[in-house]
Amino acid sequence: MRSTIDILGVKIDKISAGYALRKAEQMVRTPGVSTIFTPNPEIVMAAYEEPEFKEILNSADMCTPDGIGVVYAAKIIGTPVPERVAGFDLVCGLLDSLRKTGEGVFLFGAKPGVAEAARDKLCEKYTGLNIAGTHNGYFSDEDNDKIIKEINESGAKLLLVCLGAPKQEKWIYTNKDKLENVTLCMGVGGALDVFAGVAKRAPEIFIKCNLEWFYRFCKNPSRLGRFAALPKFMLTVCKNEKNKRSFS
Repeated sequence: MRSTIDILGVKIDKISAGYALRKAEQMVRTPGVSTIFTPNPEIVMAAYEEPEFKEILNSADMCTPDGIGVVYAAKIIGTPVPERVAGFDLVCGLLDSLRKTGEGVFLFGAKPGVAEAARDKLCEKYTGLNIAGTHNGYFSDEDNDKIIKEINESGAKLLLVCLGAPKQEKWIYTNKDKLENVTLCMGVGGALDVFAGVAKRAPEIFIKCNLEWFYRFCKNPSRLGRFAALPKFMLTVCKNEKNKRSFS
């Protein structure tokens, strides 16, 4: 039985990291295609402004509270979540689990060559991991059927879609019924870049202090426009909560 909270119309699961991992492991081994999305404040804000995208997020079998802003928003509306559940950490835990059981993984996304580099490094890190196939994220609509065929023929159970939001969530929603062997699709943004060594994740101290976003901004100030979504998100949450209380 899912327990979710509503943040600007997006259903976020009230889960711990441990529960999320156990649930993801169960999804991989359950027939049918399950979906996990990992909304951060930027993604929730985009869904708030685009009803179609919000419906797609709410169609998922699990939406993790990825981003400390989502955790703070949950506190503001009076329904706190146990902790932040970062999509990257969830994927790492799941890959560590699958290396022991052998289910195949398909890596889809990033620039040409990145998925292959990620495959090599992941197989080195997680001994026994079965990377069944890869495909970059640069494709046209005409290529889509070919990509679906590659995924199906690979026999992979876990499909990691790293196209960036909202493209990855929309792709999963549109194409999941065409997948024949996949049992779990996850949209995990720039994970392949990190796995491949193209991008670096924040040092552990920043992650523990919930300042991963600040580290990314310092490393890449040109993304100021994207980081502006965080204060906008928090202000919108506070405004909506104030309006709710005024009418209650």
